[in-house]
Amino acid sequence: MVDRRGEIHHVIVGDQKEIVIPDLSEFGFGMKRTRSIRCIHTHLKDEALTQDDLTDLALLRLDMIAAVGVANDGLPGHIYVARLIPPNEEGKAYKVLDKVLFHQQNLDLEDLLNDIDKELSLSRERIDVEKGDRAVIVSASLKSKSDQEDSIEELRELARTAGVAVLDAVIQRPKVLHPRYLMGEGKIKELIIKSLQGGANLIIFDQDLSPTQVKSIGEMTDMRVIDRTQLILDIFARRAHSRDGKVQVELAQLKYLLPRLVGTGKALSKLAGGIGGRGPGEMKLEIDRRRIRDRIVHLERELEHLGSARRQRKERRVQSGIPIVSIVGYTNAGKSSLLNSLTKSSVKTEDLLFATLDTSSRRLRFPREREIIITDTVGFIKELPEDLLGAFRATLDELKDAHLLLHVVDISNPRFEQQMESVDKIMRDLGIDNIEQLIVFNKMDKCDEELVKILCQRYNAVAVSAIYPETLLPLLTAMEERLF
Repeated sequence: MVDRRGEIHHVIVGDQKEIVIPDLSEFGFGMKRTRSIRCIHTHLKDEALTQDDLTDLALLRLDMIAAVGVANDGLPGHIYVARLIPPNEEGKAYKVLDKVLFHQQNLDLEDLLNDIDKELSLSRERIDVEKGDRAVIVSASLKSKSDQEDSIEELRELARTAGVAVLDAVIQRPKVLHPRYLMGEGKIKELIIKSLQGGANLIIFDQDLSPTQVKSIGEMTDMRVIDRTQLILDIFARRAHSRDGKVQVELAQLKYLLPRLVGTGKALSKLAGGIGGRGPGEMKLEIDRRRIRDRIVHLERELEHLGSARRQRKERRVQSGIPIVSIVGYTNAGKSSLLNSLTKSSVKTEDLLFATLDTSSRRLRFPREREIIITDTVGFIKELPEDLLGAFRATLDELKDAHLLLHVVDISNPRFEQQMESVDKIMRDLGIDNIEQLIVFNKMDKCDEELVKILCQRYNAVAVSAIYPETLLPLLTAMEERLF
């Protein structure tokens, strides 16, 4: 392994089949998008570069890889060289140069390295126009193709909400899920090479990854690897504003992180046990674990304290005898927009997933001097992370005091029926499926009028468009009939 100054960093002895390239994390990519190091090795049968050689070139971002063939007489035969190239229409990550006899090799190394830097830096300038994280999203599942496509589209929306630019989406349906990589080792290498070449710095899996899988995939690359749960937790962390919300999100994050404080991946390199990580490293791992457990206990106590304040507010509402209506539904179905239109309030709304995390309560007055308290809640999503549901359970428990649940559904979403099922499942898990529900089909202005009428009859629902207050009268009438 030779750097650009000609200094030899590693001399590796392999067997007749392979060499094992050592850890190259000390050679960062920097601005050049290569590690500024090249690998020169021997092929005992004077054969061309193998697919493993080319994969290592692309995966490790080497300047180049060269194989010196050994002729029958034991002297150098041909030399085979490959180099990295910038993103292209063919989707190739490297170029293999023509083989030449070793003693006839007249490659101008300095010019070639300058060309590589120039080409890759030009492609980097294009990539750097987009600031922030750039990701390839991945689904590796045994589910049907249509389910995977629906799920990956939702993951794309989650990434958009988190401010991540999605460069590409990859769907794999392996016969069996790989225990270490989820998809096959060859496929995961292809994915990482494609991601690196495209300028991604993040890979997001639609499936939850085990600590072992995160470590195994992370060891192949310098890119970050996260799963759907981590992405949702990050969105919640950005959008929680009240003390209640912040405590609940931090609690969920720490419970997710605790079992993952293992391994020697880039993010946890100082936490490794084993060879090279014993002594202070092992001690630091235990200290971090203890700190996290202590912090979890502290947050749970604070959540209990905040919960007592919530219970006092709840008791006052119950004693007042005023009916309580809670708005529930899938994320981005239009719950906050509906609350704003019904009560002429200004709860923040955005066309993003989980725009609302903090519970909002408002009073709504009916014509005959009747009034109710109407509450907006955090949106649901399919396969809501268990730690997150556990952390928000205290807040969501307030739904149990509701006299009526308005289940808001985005009727314009082609997956609205699956979203309804996901919400129903979460309500069963919370034990609130016995409370009377009124299904509210929102965004009727985006759908065919006849179709909306048919769906309303089928589901015994009321159709509205939350941004047009004049469409809300049937909903108000239905609410008054059920409550009074």
